[in-house]
Amino acid sequence: MNKRQLLVCTASAALLAATGGCTTTHPTAGAESPTTKRHALDADSDAALARLYAQVPGSRELVAKSKGTLVMPTVISAGLGVGGSYGEGELRAGHKGVGYYKLVGASVGLIAGAQSRAIFLLFMTQDALERFESSKGWTAGVDASVAVATIGANGQIDVKTLQQPVIGFVLTNVGLMANLTLEGARFIKTEA
Repeated sequence: MNKRQLLVCTASAALLAATGGCTTTHPTAGAESPTTKRHALDADSDAALARLYAQVPGSRELVAKSKGTLVMPTVISAGLGVGGSYGEGELRAGHKGVGYYKLVGASVGLIAGAQSRAIFLLFMTQDALERFESSKGWTAGVDASVAVATIGANGQIDVKTLQQPVIGFVLTNVGLMANLTLEGARFIKTEA
């Protein structure tokens, strides 16, 4: 087993152990039919977008301008020294779902505990969206840079962020996260 496989296995074990008693996971998730799971992801994505619009001024207009928006309503990150992240969501173009994806990630460092958050990726150019859709696994920071949105002193999204081909938002229960990177997060298309 190489170091990468060991890291992924350790992170996965830490994530599973930490989320076993988490109230944001669904106890019957494995027993759901694909149709039921897709409907649940659609509803969770709608709710996550509503939270984004309510908490981040200008986000509704920015989503409307994007060529596609990946909504990951619940991403669980957990670990102790070595950590992992997992979440499922949907890609939307306009108001229509066009595909389902999962996020997987591993990290090493000062990690302790578990956290749930929502992640949004806005593909502002057709080229960025097409690269994402045609990949067999798209990794933030490798396949494209993701400009994580920050709010300026005027309460608006930072202008430098608005000029990027891929813009990310990360929401926790307390609001928009700043100074966070999505690098290394891998997004893989699924059948949901």
